[in-house]
Amino acid sequence: MSSPRPPEGTLEIGPPRRSRPRSSLRRLTLWNALLVILQVAVGMVVNLYVRVPAHHPGAQPSEYFSGSLRSVGWAIGSGLPALMLHPALELAVGAMALVLAVRAVANFGGWVAALSVLAAAMIIGAGFNGASFLDFGAALSSLLMSLLALGSLACYAVCSHLLGSGPPSR
Repeated sequence: MSSPRPPEGTLEIGPPRRSRPRSSLRRLTLWNALLVILQVAVGMVVNLYVRVPAHHPGAQPSEYFSGSLRSVGWAIGSGLPALMLHPALELAVGAMALVLAVRAVANFGGWVAALSVLAAAMIIGAGFNGASFLDFGAALSSLLMSLLALGSLACYAVCSHLLGSGPPSR
């Protein structure tokens, strides 16, 4: 239930009502973009300095989802700091991307919502490719993971611009 509008001519304190969801979503977009950048940076460290063994729990699974779950669990508990941080960050970035997408759809629609949903889909796709890389060690999975993460970053950059420029796009 919304609060009643003040009588005509009354001075309202604070930003206009519509800017509160806008500024909140813009901050969330910025934070998730920064987490994606951190995620990509940690991924580069993993790519350059961590050798994922060919045989670990979840490697070469006969069933993708249960094998990937075991692989991700193994990576988080591996004891290798960068390898532990990378999938843990992915889970946080993915959860935040879903929250951001839901809020964008609920409050704005248009390009902001479409790009937020696309960014969330790319982040989820990057996560699946990361799990696939752990499972099978294919370089293509690593490449797709990086490109999808960077694609989500591009979506967040455009969303940030749209949220900072005038009324919401519908």
